[in-house]
Amino acid sequence: MPLFELDAEQWLEKRSSFEILIDARSPHEFLYSHIKDAINLYALNDAEHKEVGTLYKSDRSLAKSLGAKYICKNLQNIIDEVYKRTKVGSAIGIYCAKGGLRSNSVGHVLSMIGYRVFRLSGGYKAYRNHVLEFLNRPLSTKFITLFGNTGCYKSKLIRALSPSIDLEAMANHLGSVFGAINGAQPSQKSFEDALFEKLITLEDKICFIEGESRRIGSLSLPKSLYEAMRSGINVEVSASLEKRISCIVDDYKSVDKAFFDECMKKISPFIDKKARDEAVAKFNENDIAKVAEILLTKYYDKVYKKNENINVFINSDNFDEAVKKLNNIKNEAKFLGLF
Repeated sequence: MPLFELDAEQWLEKRSSFEILIDARSPHEFLYSHIKDAINLYALNDAEHKEVGTLYKSDRSLAKSLGAKYICKNLQNIIDEVYKRTKVGSAIGIYCAKGGLRSNSVGHVLSMIGYRVFRLSGGYKAYRNHVLEFLNRPLSTKFITLFGNTGCYKSKLIRALSPSIDLEAMANHLGSVFGAINGAQPSQKSFEDALFEKLITLEDKICFIEGESRRIGSLSLPKSLYEAMRSGINVEVSASLEKRISCIVDDYKSVDKAFFDECMKKISPFIDKKARDEAVAKFNENDIAKVAEILLTKYYDKVYKKNENINVFINSDNFDEAVKKLNNIKNEAKFLGLF
């Protein structure tokens, strides 16, 4: 059966028919960033990829020969895994980095077995170019954007609304100085890929999103998204201090002392020394609610920059009622043609 070559646009249109999607790159390349739903069946492992790449700079023929030997060795595992996952004759998508040597080698063998193999011409690099072209042009998605002080349940509202984009979940960061509580963030490429995959399902639709700054931790929002999420309907969400404290305690209850102390050092120039010392003392006493109150009133509220272009104000103390009001805003906007 022939191996089919498709450009990025054609390949993405065909993707829904793939029984499995193979990333033939090394595990390190795959972990850094990969196409949605891909599985890593590598043609060369990390050590082999590095060895062949280094040799390629001085002796291309020898490097290709060595690479071919390693690919032949690894093909046994690839064939076994593909056969276990899907029957012969199924449609399979495959890609590598850019040149195509790895995906071509694996793809040809699978096509000879009888699988219908669709190779992404230009590999992950072609996909990335397609992603960046999409993100660099104006978005057709229309946004209802939630703004408001820290602890007003904006993120929880986003998760209760549909369709929505949860930027903090995608970035694995809560968008504040304490935001790295959940560990390492994805790479910028991986973050942009996830945004692309989400946005292509939302073209010409009305979507809820939180009004994040241009940066979320170490990651940057594409300019097109940042501008689009401020040019739709802007909603200011408020909540009582009691509710906000409860929200913060829930989000940050697992903060350990080392992480807390590190974050407090970062905000020291922006918080009154007396308030800072009290927050540290209350943390050591495990009075997290009081810590939250101090940080909200003495730090977060003082550094929060309000959006001047607000269209609607809602209160989230009654969470279910707030969700209902936001859904009404979406329905009315659609009905009245406000977008």
